[in-house]
Amino acid sequence: MSDTSTAYDVTGMTCGHCESAVREEVSALPGVTAVEVSAETGLLTITSDAPLDDAAVVAAVDEAGYAAVRRS
Repeated sequence: MSDTSTAYDVTGMTCGHCESAVREEVSALPGVTAVEVSAETGLLTITSDAPLDDAAVVAAVDEAGYAAVRRS
């Protein structure tokens, strides 16, 4: 099985603490193998061992206090 990479735009992040909060929530999702997040660009990139449910990712980012939209 190959890894899947998915990108999201996250709004509201301003610092490293913001990045850590998003990384912690998204990393807890089943199947996630890596998370890269940048407050500077607002980009969240998730690597997983299977496609993720967008609603679950958006909910995890929301739990961290931010908003996410999947990049097309």
